[in-house]
Amino acid sequence: MNLALLERRPGRTAGPKPEVPHRAALGPNGVAAAVACLFAVVYALVSVTRHRRMLSAAFDLGIFEQAVSAYAQGRLPVVELKGPGYNLLGDHFHPVLALLAPAYRLAPGPVTLLLAQAVLMALACWPLTRWACRTAGHRAGLLIGLAFGSSWGMVSAVAFDFHEIAFAVPLLAFAVEALAARRWRAAVLWSLPLVLVKEDLGLTVGAVGGYLLWRGDRPAVRWGGLALLVLGPAATALETLVLLPMANTHGVFDYWNQVPGTEGSTGFSPFFLFWPPLKWVLLFMLAAPVAFVAVRSPLVLLALPTLGWRLLGANQHYWEPSYHYSAVLMPVLFGALIDRLGREGGWRWARARRLVLAWVAAFAVVGAVAYPLRDLVLPGGWTPNAHVRTAHRLMERVPDGVTVAASNRLSPLLVSRATVSLACQGGPESAAPPQWVVIDRTDPTVQSPCPEARTLERLAAYRAAGYLTVAEEDGITVLRRP
Repeated sequence: MNLALLERRPGRTAGPKPEVPHRAALGPNGVAAAVACLFAVVYALVSVTRHRRMLSAAFDLGIFEQAVSAYAQGRLPVVELKGPGYNLLGDHFHPVLALLAPAYRLAPGPVTLLLAQAVLMALACWPLTRWACRTAGHRAGLLIGLAFGSSWGMVSAVAFDFHEIAFAVPLLAFAVEALAARRWRAAVLWSLPLVLVKEDLGLTVGAVGGYLLWRGDRPAVRWGGLALLVLGPAATALETLVLLPMANTHGVFDYWNQVPGTEGSTGFSPFFLFWPPLKWVLLFMLAAPVAFVAVRSPLVLLALPTLGWRLLGANQHYWEPSYHYSAVLMPVLFGALIDRLGREGGWRWARARRLVLAWVAAFAVVGAVAYPLRDLVLPGGWTPNAHVRTAHRLMERVPDGVTVAASNRLSPLLVSRATVSLACQGGPESAAPPQWVVIDRTDPTVQSPCPEARTLERLAAYRAAGYLTVAEEDGITVLRRP
């Protein structure tokens, strides 16, 4: 044995080696990137498999595909599914959709829009997960990131066709993270593009300005907040009062009649804000995923504009915990949750935090079971049924480049290669009757956008006008103009 190896060197003391602090294999950015990539794949699978099962529709996937297709061809977003010559910029103000034109030109089809939406929505997981890891630790951050990505507001949006709010969700996530970190300039830059996503989001930009005015630590920040507080609502006013009516076929903003107190709507009453009880269900479903503690964060101010017009709106769909309307609220609410986790302290809060995280995890699991994420583990979620296979086969009988009148669920199968309008619009007596008619009498959307009686009446009119039957199978009729 070499005794020199056992010799104690000068200045060294005997004893165990100091412990090396444990370091996570991935830093906050790595965990955030992994969560974002995971949900990009999950969202894509949910939306594309639903489209393959014919669960997408003319309203709204077909509408947005026609708009993006027009942008890709350098034209205004004229959408025949909304009516002859209908400019979609007269429906909602979303010029941001033009950013999808290059991708659609390379790969035309509805799947391009669904994949773009999946990536945009998943991108919102990045800043929130990164922030949660830095605030509450990697495990808690991972849990919050997974809970956010699987939250019902996000999943409902990706499961329901495509919508322009896919751009707003990541913008809000980055803006909320910047506000919490007091990176005021970044918060302003992330929030300003919201005015190009949808007309009501100018009010959210105003709310960001209100937050800067309230929490800003320098006069320049507060002046910037005041500017946003004015410019955001001004953008909403300009878009709803000027730009949308200019592009609208009827010269008006189509949704004024859904605002209480306006012409053609019900009268305004404060009682209406929280009635019927379905609105309380919505409020519960918004607060529950974040364990109800997010309402104590000042960041929740950013949710008030969207929540306000939804509770005041006369459209029942605004009050339901479904569709795409709650997606823009999820980054704000989960950001408020992370903000509270970072503000509290003390041993009692350490115990309460574990309970909060347990609730968040449990509610995320329940939501995954109740909302369309469950489709990914069900056999029927991957395989189109016999009726859907028949529909795809019959649609192959329709040649490219023709004009087609189609029912709601058949339209997305044809938009990328034909000029499609709804079967309940126009008719054989119109100035430009369609060359082909495809109607699915089993289409479950029997009230909107096409009432079933109207669709059947139009089908009878086409037959009476001499349209030839090309195929008729499993409730699906294909007609051709002679």
